[in-house]
Amino acid sequence: MRTMSNGADDHKLRVSKIHNGTVIDHVHGGQALNVLAILGIDGSEGEEVSVGMNVPSDRLARKDIVKVEGRELSQDEVDVLSLIAPDATINIVREYEVVEKSRVDRPDVVEGVLSCPNPGCITTGDEPVDSRFEVLSDGVRCSYCGTIVREEIASLIET
Repeated sequence: MRTMSNGADDHKLRVSKIHNGTVIDHVHGGQALNVLAILGIDGSEGEEVSVGMNVPSDRLARKDIVKVEGRELSQDEVDVLSLIAPDATINIVREYEVVEKSRVDRPDVVEGVLSCPNPGCITTGDEPVDSRFEVLSDGVRCSYCGTIVREEIASLIET
C-alpha cells in the first residue's frame, strides 16, 4: 500500500488481523516455510494463513511472520519451532486481541518429533523406539547414535 505523507513516499506493509489463532513473530528471515512445515501446513486443509517474509525488523534486521487463523499451538509444536526460530514470539489472539504473548524457550530434549538422519540408528530400524534428541546451542544430537544435525532441522520433522 502506498500513502503520501508530508510530500514523501511512505511504504507500509499491511496484513489483516486475525480473529482467533496464533501469530508467530520474530522468526529469522527465510524460515517461514520451515515454520509452516513444522505445523504441517501445506495448503491442502484450507487453513487461513498469512506469511510475511524478510520484512524489516528492529530486533533482527529482517524477519518472517506467520499468522494462523483458528489454531493455537501445542507445547510440542512450540518446542520444535524453537529449534529453527529461537527468537520467536508466540501471540495467542482471541476476538482480534492478543491475550497471551510468550517467547519460545528451547527445551533440553525433544522426543518423537525428529527423525534421525543416520540410517544405522536404532530409531530408523524396525524397532519401536521413539527418537530422542538433545538440544545443543547450534543444533541437535541424537541421544542413541550421537549424530549431530546443525542445518536442515526442519527436514527431519516426523509427520
